Amino acid sequence: MAIDQVHDLQQVYRKILHSMSRPGTISSLADNARKVDFDLSCFHSTFLCAMTFLDAEVTFHILSTDQQSLIDKISAYTSAKFAPIDEADFIIILREDKEESIQHAFANCKNGTLTDPQQSSIWIMESSSLSNSGELTLTGPGIQHESELHTSLSTAIWQARNERTKEYPLGIDLIITDENAQIVCVPRTTTVEMTGVR
Repeated sequence: MAIDQVHDLQQVYRKILHSMSRPGTISSLADNARKVDFDLSCFHSTFLCAMTFLDAEVTFHILSTDQQSLIDKISAYTSAKFAPIDEADFIIILREDKEESIQHAFANCKNGTLTDPQQSSIWIMESSSLSNSGELTLTGPGIQHESELHTSLSTAIWQARNERTKEYPLGIDLIITDENAQIVCVPRTTTVEMTGVR
């Protein structure tokens, strides 16, 4: 069964919005992801997020090398153009990407300006299975007290993220996907503290 680019992507959008307004809340895209009926070098949930947000008005960057087939597929489905890391509106991090490359990308991506904080990048990042018991403690708007989160992203990657979000309203927003078609969002307004060492 093929993806319904209206109905399915509206559902995906609502679930992402729910998780973005409630940081740390894990949502499932499994029903929609089952309809992705072609081979991809990324999680189906990652591709659904790209299809939901990308269009001809925005640009994207895939950090991994040798991903021309995925770049072409995303461009074909969304009309978005591939761009260098420092120009891209959306940055896609695949599970194969190395920590050093991700840290370098954090340091060089669009982070907004004080006059135009919205001119920043949104990251779609792949992780192993997400859960709400783990090494991260999230606090901030949309979280009643605090929320725990487990991802496969290293402490160094979270520290790099925190470095780019310390001068609010500057910062980047994260959408994290996993192999089980789950997503969780960590917007720039969320404080992330590492409570365990990985």
